[in-house]
Amino acid sequence: MTFSIVGFDPNTKELGIAVQSKFLGVGAVVPWAKAGVGVVATQSYANTSYGPNGLELMAAGKTANEALELLLENDSERELRQVGIVDATGNAATFTGSECYDWAGGITGKYFAAQGNILVNEETVLEMGRVFEQTEGTLAERLLAALDAGQAAGGDSRGMQSAAILVVKENGGYGGFNDRYIDLRVEDHQNPISELIRIYHLQQLYFAPSKPEKIVDIIGEVKEELIQNLLRLGYLKQTPDSNEMLYEALTTYLHTENFEVREQETGKIDGEVVEYMKKQG
Repeated sequence: MTFSIVGFDPNTKELGIAVQSKFLGVGAVVPWAKAGVGVVATQSYANTSYGPNGLELMAAGKTANEALELLLENDSERELRQVGIVDATGNAATFTGSECYDWAGGITGKYFAAQGNILVNEETVLEMGRVFEQTEGTLAERLLAALDAGQAAGGDSRGMQSAAILVVKENGGYGGFNDRYIDLRVEDHQNPISELIRIYHLQQLYFAPSKPEKIVDIIGEVKEELIQNLLRLGYLKQTPDSNEMLYEALTTYLHTENFEVREQETGKIDGEVVEYMKKQG
């Protein structure tokens, strides 16, 4: 009762997975990944040892196919399993056991493996692969687009409940201390994929660096809009009588709202922060 797609970006070396299931907290079970090693999706009566063991095998030099074969040969209940694997060079492998509930199956393509079980039809998997290959953007954006397309094509025949995305890259985590570049979960929701996409955009807003073309001077209409927003949100008590007062309120806002990554030199602001401020109640 799960469908997923695992993928690799040869330009950034990112590895990732997006998954949805009629299952509580699917992100705690299915996705496993390690930068520079590979990514594993283990589902359908998931054997969660496939995650760490598969990564260990690939870290030792096994390809995705070789790792998959070794995982399966040691599992007496392998016909109940479904697995998708991509290694650090983009080789992909997928397996669907003969005892998985219909519709169940998977496909591989250039830098991806897509699979699912208890689906409405095979179009779910085929559409995930097609959209992943044809979509431009970051690996996360392509994975999310593929997952969303899979749901639109049919999805899990039992419905929706949880979804997750995990993308890893070297030093990609917060502060550069680990590889968890994007690690987001929706545990229980009526439309978990839409909610996952929403919080992905929030994650990018909070933690992605500012785009140079979005940085603007705090003058004219931008300045007036900024003052009105800071007044409305309570960061200013009155119209500031100096730029120093305005910039102090802006700094307080940025640090309170966790926008340190988007903070600019004095006299400038990230336009995406301004747009977010306008939407705040």
